[in-house]
Amino acid sequence: MSKKIVRPAALVKQGQLTLYSTSLKVSDLLISNFYSVETLDPDDDNDKGYQRLLNKARAKRLTDYIVEGQETKDAFLPTSIFMATHKNIDFNPTNNTIEIDIDTVGPFSVVDGQHRVEGLKMAAEKDTRVLDFDVPVNIAINLPKIAQMCHFLIVNTTQKSVEKGVEQRIYQRLTQALEIEDIPNLPKWISKTIEKGEDDLALKYVDFLNSDPDSPWLNKIKMANQESNDGSINQQSFVKSIKKYVLVANNPITIQTSNKQHKIFLNYWKAITNILGTEEPTVLFKYNGVELFCKFAVPFFNKIINMSDFKVSTMQGLLEKTFEEVDGDYAGVGHTDFWIKGGTASFLNSGALNVINSELVKALHKTNFQKDIEI
Repeated sequence: MSKKIVRPAALVKQGQLTLYSTSLKVSDLLISNFYSVETLDPDDDNDKGYQRLLNKARAKRLTDYIVEGQETKDAFLPTSIFMATHKNIDFNPTNNTIEIDIDTVGPFSVVDGQHRVEGLKMAAEKDTRVLDFDVPVNIAINLPKIAQMCHFLIVNTTQKSVEKGVEQRIYQRLTQALEIEDIPNLPKWISKTIEKGEDDLALKYVDFLNSDPDSPWLNKIKMANQESNDGSINQQSFVKSIKKYVLVANNPITIQTSNKQHKIFLNYWKAITNILGTEEPTVLFKYNGVELFCKFAVPFFNKIINMSDFKVSTMQGLLEKTFEEVDGDYAGVGHTDFWIKGGTASFLNSGALNVINSELVKALHKTNFQKDIEI
């Protein structure tokens, strides 16, 4: 196949963004090295991808539709695919054409439309007539990778939803890039989220818990774009709880360095699991366990901060005393049986979790626990 494509195109200027609105044949998309999809890899800390995982079933539905439409010639796909390159493309204003040299500017990043591209690719494999099918495409030029990621976020939060875990990862990367890279103008709610940096801070907690070899949470959190179903809770839910209950102004551990905060929070969960156990089938590692003990973390840390001791043994001692002081319907919260799958904890709603947290806080204030002093 030729690696040079000449197509009619309209030059579109949107602020600092330069686009060429054109069409490509499916055969163009299939040229070697024509496009790439920057997929977020949850297992690679150095990964710079931002796209959600390909939903093969969704792509196949489009494939079937396009192939079936070849006989009746009524298949249509009017929505533009959004591609981008950090390089320039030659534009001829005399006849309004662009010349794309794939060896020079390829591969294009598919910022929006990866399912359409994949569906068309599979359709062409089934029926060669699809190779001549025209696809509307908007191509952004001179757009750095960080800006491409921003535009993906804008498209997928202003027009349609993106998986929340992927969105959190993008927010984290943009927060980290604020002072070192040029970032395009973003909607106010996105800018505020990035500047606040809570997704970045919360994800660092979650990543630490999920990767530390001594963590009871080791590999139990399902990260964004992770295909495995092994995780007992997803990244999105854990991050949300940490942002809501742990990264708050009255949490005394937030004045510590990030590294120390993570270790203190890990010790807290070690103390909890030393008492309640980690054996399956427990629901401690699901939403209700995370929600309750993230909510209880701040009053607990405010109590233990006066001891100037965040060791597991000290936290465990205070937790045991607290559990002993809990009265009423949820007095069993400090026992393993309470958290067994199918037990009381499996059927708690948000109202019940609030009640249990209130009872835990009352019990915490009633304790007269003193850490053991070594002589």
